[in-house]
This record gives sequence, C-alpha cells and structure tokens, in this order.
Amino acid sequence: MTDRILVFYGSYRADRQGIRLADFLVRSFAARGADVELIDAKAVGLPMLDRMYKEYPAGEAPEAMERLAGKIRSADAFVFVTGEYNWGQQPGLKNLTDHFLEEWFWRPAAIASYSAGRLAGAHASVAWHGTLSEMGMVVTSTTLTVGSIGRTLDDSGAPIGDGGAALAKAFPRFADDLAWWTAAARTHRERVPPPY
Repeated sequence: MTDRILVFYGSYRADRQGIRLADFLVRSFAARGADVELIDAKAVGLPMLDRMYKEYPAGEAPEAMERLAGKIRSADAFVFVTGEYNWGQQPGLKNLTDHFLEEWFWRPAAIASYSAGRLAGAHASVAWHGTLSEMGMVVTSTTLTVGSIGRTLDDSGAPIGDGGAALAKAFPRFADDLAWWTAAARTHRERVPPPY
C-alpha cells in the first residue's frame, strides 16, 4: 500500500533556505514510492489563529482551511520541516498546525530541522516533539538535522558537499522509521477504532 505523506514547511521569509530541505524530502520520499505532497504554510496562507477548523459550522470554514483539513485527514503520516527562531518554533508553521487538532490524531510524524549555523535547528526539533505529541501524533525517534543548510543543499534541494553526503546517508533510516510507524498505525486503525 502506498503511504500518503504530507511534508509541512513553515518559513515566511523572503530568502527561504529551508525550502531546499522540504524539496529534498519530497523528492526522496517520492523516489521510495510514497504519495507525497508539500504543504507550504506561506502558500496556504491561513490567517493568524482566531478560530480552529472545528469551531466553524460545517461547510463554513475558509476554503483553504477546508481543503487542508481534508488532506490532513486522508494522510498516513506527516513530516515537519522546521527552522529555529530564537531557540523556538517558526511561527508560520505553528500557526498552521494550531488550526487543527483531531485531524492529526493516530498518525506518525517525523521532524527534520535546519539552520544556517551548526546547531541545525535542534532546539526547534525538541520543541516540536512535545507539541506534536500533544496534538495526538506519534513522533518518531529518528530525526534529521541539517546545519549550514546553504552548504548542504543547493538551490534545487540537491545534496552538496560533506553535509549533503551526510544527509543522503541519514535519510534512509529516517524514512524507514517513519514507514514502520505508518504501517503500524494504519494497520491498527483498520483493526481497532480509535478510542475517541
């Protein structure tokens, strides 16, 4: 069965280097046979959170929110690509995720973080782990961390240099971990209805 994976990316900056990592992940999962789609928070353009999707009467949520809710509900797994802002989460990605809750439940999530420096977004990765768990996802223990992103991936998201080689070497384990949890969660959802 083909895994349906959504890759979420949340930078709103004009010079977005993290999109390189998102593009790399989309291509790499597709090469493994996944049905994968990039969800770019900036392109989706949800407003700052006022009302969650579930707080709208049926059929009255903004069109972009309704469309995204359907995509989240139909996905098997999620990948969150995150930069680090002052040791924390990118506000664009956090805002997008906060519009939804039950839509995320009972599926696995993986985290890929990046930065221009050596810490590779590690603080944001740690912050996202707790947030995604609270939102009803099982977060895989294998993460990707990409430091010096401008010297690790070129403009098209292709690995370059030693950093790119390390990323390409680390990706299969990252993908295998997510695939195992994806299959386990899907199989169990088919056998046992979620408890709530």
